[in-house]
Amino acid sequence: MIVNHEEFRAYVVSRGAALLRVANQLTGNPCDAEDLLQAALAKTYLAWDRIKDPSSLDSYVRRAMVNINISWWRRRKIEEYPSDELPDVVVQYDHRHRYDELEQALDRLPLRQRTAIVLRYYEDMSEPEIARTLGISVGTVKSSVSRGMAKLRGDLVVRAAAGEHVN
Repeated sequence: MIVNHEEFRAYVVSRGAALLRVANQLTGNPCDAEDLLQAALAKTYLAWDRIKDPSSLDSYVRRAMVNINISWWRRRKIEEYPSDELPDVVVQYDHRHRYDELEQALDRLPLRQRTAIVLRYYEDMSEPEIARTLGISVGTVKSSVSRGMAKLRGDLVVRAAAGEHVN
């Protein structure tokens, strides 16, 4: 394995922030996002000499992140258990946290819907690009994005109706 360390380093420096945003959207947790990106970059480093087209690097890393995240999700143990009683929750709203509310709503989506929305609207990928990246059909991408967006809209409307401030 012959890896040009400077090329790899330059790639990570130039694309790291954008890839970290994708990882954060996939995991919903900044610490997990850093771990996910690091694991995906490690896989990319090992495959560096086999990746012939530099324009496909982002796709390779994103696909690695999706696969790793799915593997981690499958291994995760249930840490929360249902309860008959809901605790009283005091929610204070600060207008600066609209972005946080959107991220929380994204976190509540099923994995495929969240992934498709992140790739479509955060990474500005086309539906065929998403389909290739995730290994699914374009129709599945369209329905995943559509259903996910409907759930996001519904989530924000329900939260607003419950008295939480959502702008």
